[in-house]
Amino acid sequence: MSELTIVVPAFNEAAVLDVFHERLARVLDALPLDSAVLYVDDGSTDGTWALIERLLASDGRARALKLSRNFGKEAALTAGLDHVTEGAAVAIDADLQDPPELIPELVAQWRAGFDVVYATRSARAGETRLKRLTAAGFYRAMERFSDTPLPRDTGDFRLLSRRALDALARLRERQRFMKGLFAWIGYRQTAVRYQREPRQAGRSKWNYWRLTQLAIEGITSFSTAPLRLATWVGLGSSMLAFVYGVWVLAKALIWGDPVRGYPTLMLVILFLGGVQLLALGVIGEYLGRSYAESKQRPLYFVEEERLASCMDRPPAP
Repeated sequence: MSELTIVVPAFNEAAVLDVFHERLARVLDALPLDSAVLYVDDGSTDGTWALIERLLASDGRARALKLSRNFGKEAALTAGLDHVTEGAAVAIDADLQDPPELIPELVAQWRAGFDVVYATRSARAGETRLKRLTAAGFYRAMERFSDTPLPRDTGDFRLLSRRALDALARLRERQRFMKGLFAWIGYRQTAVRYQREPRQAGRSKWNYWRLTQLAIEGITSFSTAPLRLATWVGLGSSMLAFVYGVWVLAKALIWGDPVRGYPTLMLVILFLGGVQLLALGVIGEYLGRSYAESKQRPLYFVEEERLASCMDRPPAP
């Protein structure tokens, strides 16, 4: 029986997984509780799964899931947490930007009575200024517009107690934004601050396009502010158009000024057309998410699982 399971989603992390497991193993050796490591291979195309199989053979604490294809990090993390059936869990990435050495501090806060202990970045080494600015803008936007504010500068690196895991398992929405779900379940939560390190090896899977998609996912999953904004923009543009129309009519009837022609007409048409397309796009984002939820597809499929240690499995014939 494991009191603590470390859940590690991995997609094409063969370049760093050995070093990660070595550092994690040293941390777990020093922890005064029974622990296990659950690797979730999210459809990797490099040697990640072969490396995980070697870790299974060398470390009795290692467990593994292999998903049938790449479902994305949110689904892979969900799969790992779903398979933690006892004790607490720590979610951590394999790229070593989040140091495994911080896990004892998370455990100490859990022992103090907190259900969710999240790691908040006090510094973000190895990231460009643009990425730091856009990340800060996203967290502050979520803090302002969402009914469930997210902790600032906080990723998926956190510890969840047994009852927090049980609560999270009841949230089966298809459009998953895990940072928001972690905050939404509530319970006693606290932060542990740390300095984030640069990626140790391999390449980041999160380019600006994917980060933008994740930001849209988060905002539309936990806030209706874009819909309200579209409503107010539409109302404001209609009022401006009405006032401008009255002004043009008054000039023509009272002062005899000719109505301005093609440039003004095109400006008004393009402005109102842009506002309409923006509103339709916002509505489409929410409609698309409702459509995805209505299909009720499974979140992931597991191709292969190794949930018993090598010492628990019977010898091969």
